[in-house]
Amino acid sequence: MGKIGELYQSADWKTEKHVPVIESPDVVKAGEMFAVTVTIGKEVAHPNTTEHHIQWIRVYYKAEGGKFPYAVANADFQAHGASTDGANAGPVYTDHTVTVRMKVSKPGTIFASSSCNIHGLWENARDVKLA
Repeated sequence: MGKIGELYQSADWKTEKHVPVIESPDVVKAGEMFAVTVTIGKEVAHPNTTEHHIQWIRVYYKAEGGKFPYAVANADFQAHGASTDGANAGPVYTDHTVTVRMKVSKPGTIFASSSCNIHGLWENARDVKLA
């Protein structure tokens, strides 16, 4: 029996269009809000069609020395050009980017995961230090 963690893929986000790219400050002040933006396909564009798209992005935070990560945000992308007129004929598309504002009291790691409807689960991580 496998484990779900074995299904997550990662790679260099500058050459792979599926890896979540996490943008946030390297150093933040404890208790002060800061923005975290997660994008799929920052350097290499990911398709956003009815047939091939990003379904969701999830963001987690694990404090240094903590046992468990905390769920921060979950973004579901529902509009990919589908229509009763056919694939890619719809009037609305979503963009697979999400920005959340958060604050932390301890240094730690931001984790982001995503799901491509064709290529499965992807992950990335970024450390955050306190000033």
